[in-house]
Amino acid sequence: MIDLDLKVYSLQFIESLILVVVLLLLRLILKKTIRNYAKKIERLEHRTGLIMKHVDFAVFFLIVIGLILIWGVDFRNLGLVMSSVFAVIGIAFFAQWSILSNITSGVIMFFTFPYKIGDYIKIHDKEMDCEGIIEDIKTFHIILHTKDNEIVTYPNSMMLQKGVSIIKADDFYEKQHQNELDKNKEELPHD
Repeated sequence: MIDLDLKVYSLQFIESLILVVVLLLLRLILKKTIRNYAKKIERLEHRTGLIMKHVDFAVFFLIVIGLILIWGVDFRNLGLVMSSVFAVIGIAFFAQWSILSNITSGVIMFFTFPYKIGDYIKIHDKEMDCEGIIEDIKTFHIILHTKDNEIVTYPNSMMLQKGVSIIKADDFYEKQHQNELDKNKEELPHD
């Protein structure tokens, strides 16, 4: 009997070790692929770091689920615990569904975002247009610096739903400088 238990535990230990090694290798491959992609499309290290955190969380979650399955947790008890956890999560996400959509939008924007930090953009919103230079792109929102020297945070999920015009920051500053020169010429007294 003891010999059989020892074999079962040995097998579970080996399966656990294989699971952890495979998922950690997958994590390394994903991180390398994301870094290469980020370099190719010229994303900042900060943005890449946010995506890496999402990969780490997903791998950790898969390891925990895999270990639970390998070590033979009673599914009736596991089902009760998981249904309770998902009920609480469901209520929390129902109350704050935009959190999940902003995180998902942040990941989508990392891979498909046509603009980057430093670009001057105009977000076309029928209620109120918003324009400014992208200072940072976070997990939940984008930080814009407007020409009125205001800092505006705009939700990632809304960025994917609205039309956005891109004006390179250099072009914007050149136009703004020209407008200031023209304004100063108008203010000078004429002879």
